[in-house]
Amino acid sequence: MTSYLRFRNGGGLALLCALLGTLCKTGSGQIRYSVPEELDNGSFVGNIAKDLGLEPRELAERGVRIVSRGRTQLFALNPRSGSLVTAGKVDREELCAQSARCLVKFNILVEDKLKIFEVEIEIKDINDNAPDFLTEDLEIKISELTAPGTRFPLKTAFDLDVGLNSLQNYELSSSDYFSLAVNSITDGAKYPELVLERALDREEKKFHQLILVASDGGDPAHSGSLCIQVIVLDANDNPPVFTQPEYRLSVQENLPVGTWLLTVNATDPDEGFNAQVSYMLDKMPGKIGQIFYLNSVTGDISILKSLDYEDTMFYEIKIDAQDGPGLLSRAKILVTVLDVNDNAPEVIITSLTRSVPEEATAGREIALINVHDRDSGQNGQVTVFILESMPFNLEKAIDQYYRLVTARSLDREQVSEYNITLRATDGGSPPLSTDTHITLHVADINDNPPAFTHDSYSAYISENNPRGAFIFSVTARDPDSIENAHITYALTEGTLQGVPLSTYVSINSDTGVLYALCSFDYEQVRDLQLLLTASDSGNPPLSSNVSVSLFVLDQNDNMPEILYPAPPTDGSTGMELVPPSAEPGYLVTKVVAVDRDSGQNAWLSYRLLKASEPGLFTVGLHTGEVRTARALLDRDALKQSLVVAVQDHGQPPLSATVTLAVAMADSIPDVLANLGSFDPSANPDDLDLTPYLVVAVAAVSFVFLAFVIMLLALRLRRCHRSRLLQASEGVLPGMPVSHFVGVDRVQTFLQTYSHEVSLTSDTRETHLIFPQPNYSDMLISQESCEKSEPLLVSQDALETKGDPKLLQVSLFLSLNVIKKNYASVVIIKL
Repeated sequence: MTSYLRFRNGGGLALLCALLGTLCKTGSGQIRYSVPEELDNGSFVGNIAKDLGLEPRELAERGVRIVSRGRTQLFALNPRSGSLVTAGKVDREELCAQSARCLVKFNILVEDKLKIFEVEIEIKDINDNAPDFLTEDLEIKISELTAPGTRFPLKTAFDLDVGLNSLQNYELSSSDYFSLAVNSITDGAKYPELVLERALDREEKKFHQLILVASDGGDPAHSGSLCIQVIVLDANDNPPVFTQPEYRLSVQENLPVGTWLLTVNATDPDEGFNAQVSYMLDKMPGKIGQIFYLNSVTGDISILKSLDYEDTMFYEIKIDAQDGPGLLSRAKILVTVLDVNDNAPEVIITSLTRSVPEEATAGREIALINVHDRDSGQNGQVTVFILESMPFNLEKAIDQYYRLVTARSLDREQVSEYNITLRATDGGSPPLSTDTHITLHVADINDNPPAFTHDSYSAYISENNPRGAFIFSVTARDPDSIENAHITYALTEGTLQGVPLSTYVSINSDTGVLYALCSFDYEQVRDLQLLLTASDSGNPPLSSNVSVSLFVLDQNDNMPEILYPAPPTDGSTGMELVPPSAEPGYLVTKVVAVDRDSGQNAWLSYRLLKASEPGLFTVGLHTGEVRTARALLDRDALKQSLVVAVQDHGQPPLSATVTLAVAMADSIPDVLANLGSFDPSANPDDLDLTPYLVVAVAAVSFVFLAFVIMLLALRLRRCHRSRLLQASEGVLPGMPVSHFVGVDRVQTFLQTYSHEVSLTSDTRETHLIFPQPNYSDMLISQESCEKSEPLLVSQDALETKGDPKLLQVSLFLSLNVIKKNYASVVIIKL
């Protein structure tokens, strides 16, 4: 009692805790302590670090913590001292009520090793509660005829403490009429009774005041008092008597509220008012008055509140029967609550890892799980398992603890998140179950390199592209996540024609888009072989390569280049020789040209663009060969000039021209001699061509008039035959109409070809113009097409010039119509 007194006064607390905190190990993983109740918050209970074989600093490092279920945390760990301390004041009476021994059990978890230690703490009682009658006054009515020795039950005092600190004895204040008798029943409880020592005389004394004192055995002792007032009555000398002093019954916990349990009965042999019995519940601590209802008239007992086996398994109800004058008798009802399977299993996740790396091997701990069922017997037997087929196992730890571990290594690229459902099922009928869901994320590691969508790529870009033009886009995929899936693109350095590839193209490191850094020239670079690299951002990074063939597409940006005849560099003019005796088809020379482009852009065709003597030469459309189209005539000039056009087939087409000088001679000395006789630098006065031209014009005019007369005669003959045919209404057999050619078609023949000659008698200068021949493979001169007018003399021109000697004559002469099919126009200015 001295030790407990020191606790209440706060002195010598540490010393007493050290003496009472006793440790004993009963097998592996079990620790026991004992402490008195009502310790202050933070009071020492035991050196848990030492008992666990750890240093105080290791408690926090190794995740040591208290694991309890369904109860307010009463104890805590002091990480600095490594001791187990109280988390608040511990009231043994609140925890264990009247139990002789009060034990608090919980578990200590060492999280890094997933070890569980069971801790059992016995709460020692101290004398912190005084006996209490739960009422201050008691009124007892006693008939004056009551015989001495009669006993009257008194109110029982209650002491929440146990052992010596509980209720030990009763004392009654001194009285001449009454004494106190204390009876003990089988359960050790003491019940006071008031004993009448001698007969009462109501006329002498109507009331008797007594004080009943209840004391416990603590040190110091505590006591409680009850004021008893005895009222002396007449003639009621028999108290009610119950049919049995103790009632026993068993009920299931799931009975509905209001259910009738039993009926108690007490009888009184007196008659009249003295035999009227009423029932009442004896005042008791706790919740009995809130759970059970007693009908004071009938003695029926029913349920006011639902019963719960898990809260209270047994009830002791004390009832009193009182007659009209107030005599009492007492009985006891013992109610046993039977368990039913009304509680589903509880699943508590004690420790949980939310994320597991995909490289983790089989057996990796994910969670520590505790299962519990508040029911008892078979109803409290719990089995736990994993729903669905998943790569996880449940392993039994200790008691009702299970470990959730991996059954094999995981692959985040296949399954990145698992929703694990644990089902705990009890053994009741019907069984109850509880599902618990755990979400587990599989943490990514960089185990997959980026992969391109194709093994190789081919890209095309037209030449003469602008700088910075888009070329092509490549894409790579990485099945990893976050940084491990962040891809950057790069161009592997290389050279082309001694120049780094990075000067030709660049790649966007984020999008994989290729851009041109320069304007490509197909004639210099036709293709590039690139090696692209895609790298992720993991640690270490992974990468993959892909080849890209970049082809430059040709555009028609180069005109044909004439290789032969090559343009002279010294100002001289090259000359081709044609013997005067050359036959038609004689190969004069060959124009050789190339085009730096390719394909259709490099297909070349050759055409005779201009010739000083149309119809004398032809040019092969595809070969460029210059050949004579006819035999040379004496009237042909000794020196001919040809302009040959070379054109490609691009869009738009490009062309180049070359001028050929052709001399009609067998050898170079002949050429020089002929050129000397036609030296253009000679004095014009030495060359008088006017007489020759006049004679030529007169001859041409004569031939033209003769040709016209012949055509008119043919026309008249045709008309005459037509009239004969019409008269005979017949048709000439085998004679097509196209054989009859009229005068109106002469002009068509005459327009085929023309010469224009202008002469003046005063200046002696001669002007000759040779228009384009009308061939299908040559360019047509617009001027030659316009010079096909009929014979005319412009009087206005003579008047404007003011020179009467100026005569302008336009003649059309058909020369060699059948053989040559061309016409000449001669314009003479005098």
